[in-house]
Amino acid sequence: MEHNVFEDMAKRYDTVERKELATVIVKEVRSKLQNSKSKSLLDYGSGTGLISLALSDLVDSILLVDSSEQMLEVAKAKISRKGITNSEVLYSDFTQGTPDLKADIVLMSLVLLHIPETKKILQELFTILNDGGKLIIVDFDKNEQISHPKVHNGFDHENLKEKLSEVGFTSTEIKTFHHGQKIFMNQDASMFIASSMKWVNR
Repeated sequence: MEHNVFEDMAKRYDTVERKELATVIVKEVRSKLQNSKSKSLLDYGSGTGLISLALSDLVDSILLVDSSEQMLEVAKAKISRKGITNSEVLYSDFTQGTPDLKADIVLMSLVLLHIPETKKILQELFTILNDGGKLIIVDFDKNEQISHPKVHNGFDHENLKEKLSEVGFTSTEIKTFHHGQKIFMNQDASMFIASSMKWVNR
């Protein structure tokens, strides 16, 4: 019985559009995870794991963190169905304080736009990363067509770079990698990938 409940929930969350977008993002993120076999990955705002569970072969372990218990239930069901042995889920919201966690890589895909205080969450993620760790952000480029009280209308590369370096990140590289129709609040938009390093003792 319960299997179907999760399938229905997954269908509700993992729409065709989301799956298509996830495929594009996974491809891009995979290229950033070369030589990460010994590394731990934390996917912040993982949702149902559409992205990070497709990366489980590239890293040592994955922790899916989300503030939606339902989405994590779907992720758990996927993990057991696919027999993925190196992935776990954690119900948490880092904007309310960070649990005592450490990771080598933090991934945040299409999550930053939902968090009002950009710098504060970047600071939390900086804290979680091990020295020599990497933060990978995928999000939308700034889009003046969009105005919504709860969502940033994307990010300006220079502005984001500045925030990252204020927090302590270095060697940030940002590039736009995908343009899509109606992918952001029903508007055409482009997505960027940013990767930054945390070096404390250099």
